[in-house]
Amino acid sequence: MPDYDIVLLDVEGTTTPLSFVHDVLFPYITDNLERFLADNWEDATVQQHVRAIADQANIDVSSGISKAIAIDLAADSPSQVQRKVSANVSWQMSENRKIAALKGLQGYMWRFGYTSGQLQGVMYDDAVGAIKKWAKEDNKRVYIYSSGSVEAQKLIFGFSDHGDLLPYLSGHYDTNIGSKLESDSYTRIARDIGVEPERILFVSDNHNEIGAADKAGMQTVISIRPGNFLVPKEVLEKHRTTSNFLDLF
Repeated sequence: MPDYDIVLLDVEGTTTPLSFVHDVLFPYITDNLERFLADNWEDATVQQHVRAIADQANIDVSSGISKAIAIDLAADSPSQVQRKVSANVSWQMSENRKIAALKGLQGYMWRFGYTSGQLQGVMYDDAVGAIKKWAKEDNKRVYIYSSGSVEAQKLIFGFSDHGDLLPYLSGHYDTNIGSKLESDSYTRIARDIGVEPERILFVSDNHNEIGAADKAGMQTVISIRPGNFLVPKEVLEKHRTTSNFLDLF
């Protein structure tokens, strides 16, 4: 593999098992949201997120989305709003919807879970070892690029089962910089970091993301982990793969 200066890492299926997100983080929201809203109803930030969810729900209703439930913040009682917010969040999460209103509320609620000790980020041992080696021994900067919000990323790495890993990371990107399936997003990341794309190594389990990064000129490696989605044979034949980050050295 040619030399590189920057490491850009995906999270789900790469540094962290897919099962952690789908079996731990998502159920934490759906199982506890209505009670969380009731217990923290007077919190100004909670109200901000409720308004964002309500605005999106009403847009969805106007757009003819059948699962969407209209929320009238002026007429509905607090308990009605809480139930409707919970219902809207549940259907959006069931469809893996990626919108700002949903991600904002999720991130705020997850922060409560992490800081209270109810949640702890799960990391692959080899990923942690590699991140530390890149950052401290090889003097390479490590960045995260995930569809999860920057706040959610910082929580997973800051409250991980390997301790606080944030000191080893140089920065975070989410879909505010662009879709992970578009090559322009990777070009923008390279420009923001201040290096040419070919000086960046991108690792992800998603072969479509790998294709987009490859098109932008980055070096790429496909992450093969237990429980990950299968990668087409013809794609595997064209790209380097790893099931252990320490094999990248």
